[in-house]
Amino acid sequence: MIILKIFRADEWAALRRDGASPGAPIDIADGFVHFSTAKQAAETAAKHFSGETDLMLLGVDTDRLDTSLKWEVSRGDQLFPHLYRPLRLDDVAWAQPLPLVNGTHQFPVGLDEACAE
Repeated sequence: MIILKIFRADEWAALRRDGASPGAPIDIADGFVHFSTAKQAAETAAKHFSGETDLMLLGVDTDRLDTSLKWEVSRGDQLFPHLYRPLRLDDVAWAQPLPLVNGTHQFPVGLDEACAE
């Protein structure tokens, strides 16, 4: 299964440069790296990245993660994936820009199906 992480351009650059990242400031404050499923990602983008440009959408294959990945109840009583270790560059299956068009982040067509595999 693919889970998703939205990074700002500087956070993505730091992950590529350093090979690992503790995540965004909110991740560091909370003590884990926040992820979303494909079904949760648009709401996450709207809530936490409203109006932001220069974002990257990272796809992380849960098969590459160890027992540090926990599914925990969060927003709206939904289960969200949380990683209790730094995100490593080799955890990332793919990354692509997440453009903002007319105030809405544009996720790839077919993301739900692609992430379920």
